[in-house]
Amino acid sequence: MSPVSPDGAGDGATDGFGLDHLPYGVFSRDGGPRRVGARLGDRVVDLAEATGRPELATASLHALMALGPAVWAETREQVRDLAATGVAPSHDLADVVLHLPFEVADLVDFYASEHHATRVAEILRPGQDPLPPQWRHLPVGYHGRAGTVVVSGTPVVRPRGQGRPSREEPDRPAFGPTQRLDLEAELGFVVGVPSALGSTVGVDALADHVFGVVGVNDWSARDLQAWEYVPLGPMLGKSFATSVSAWVTPLAALDAAWCDLPGQEPAPLPHLRHADGSTPRGLDVEVEVEVAGTVVSRPSYATTYWAPAQMLAHLTSNGAALRTGDLFASGTISGPGDDERGCLLELTRGGRVEGAGRGFLEDGDEVVLRYSAPSTTGGRITLGEVRGTVAPAAG
Repeated sequence: MSPVSPDGAGDGATDGFGLDHLPYGVFSRDGGPRRVGARLGDRVVDLAEATGRPELATASLHALMALGPAVWAETREQVRDLAATGVAPSHDLADVVLHLPFEVADLVDFYASEHHATRVAEILRPGQDPLPPQWRHLPVGYHGRAGTVVVSGTPVVRPRGQGRPSREEPDRPAFGPTQRLDLEAELGFVVGVPSALGSTVGVDALADHVFGVVGVNDWSARDLQAWEYVPLGPMLGKSFATSVSAWVTPLAALDAAWCDLPGQEPAPLPHLRHADGSTPRGLDVEVEVEVAGTVVSRPSYATTYWAPAQMLAHLTSNGAALRTGDLFASGTISGPGDDERGCLLELTRGGRVEGAGRGFLEDGDEVVLRYSAPSTTGGRITLGEVRGTVAPAAG
């Protein structure tokens, strides 16, 4: 172990992991215990040793996240001061193993991009209204499977399941490995402070409950999904794996990234608006999607219709309780341009575009999602990336 040097990291401009960022993660070294760390450049600051705080000498961020905004701010300031001195104990990033940074309690995935929802409808339901009547009145979402959330770098095994009947056997569904494995570039929000069952969380309370953000790839088996999702929505076509970044960016590091939404019409119901009638803001987070070594898309989360605070408010509007470790995600991030599509279903229009170079994901493909946002000190910070390589179906 050696001290970390803040040289070149003070404004976050050199590699996006400077003193203005300091995301949290969980690491281990040489088979030792898992501990909470913060990333500064290409080093990981050992926060338990640096601070002596028991909530940081744990195998997840759970204990820290549950303590709330006042402790989060105090911890962030302490970590920043320690890192700035250049004497904080740290490890080379290459010498540590990164783990899932928090214990996932519940998973909710939304469908918050109008551009994505419209394109998917045009592909799958041509000639029909692109958006269901409720879409502009509430953030549509579904509950996923928390137990299959995995950290970036974990291989994703091609799932098996039922699909539509084949021409050869039109009277029975097909069963086998998915032939339409897809990625979904998303942004996730990690809950720290819980809420009581039967209570609600208003749009003004996002920062009181949300600890930070992560990159998310909510992998999808489109053929399984298409066969099963009516009438109750996604299940096995989505539940086999959700990859998240190893680093959680504190919400405070995104103070400069808040931006106005593209606009909401009609005006949302009161529980999705501030008391003065205004709508919550979105985040200027840029995403880069790479498949098998080629960048295929660069969508922006700033184009998303529904704001993070609205998603949180809506998922608790019936009195559902928040728990420490809850993860809610944006759904596929897609913008208006052809180069701003956050999944292969859109990029290839269902795998049918001539000259697209590929349809859906093949065994051995590595998908990398990269994220950046404006820094509080100028330039941009780099959020944790999400990697995953497709492994052949089991059996």
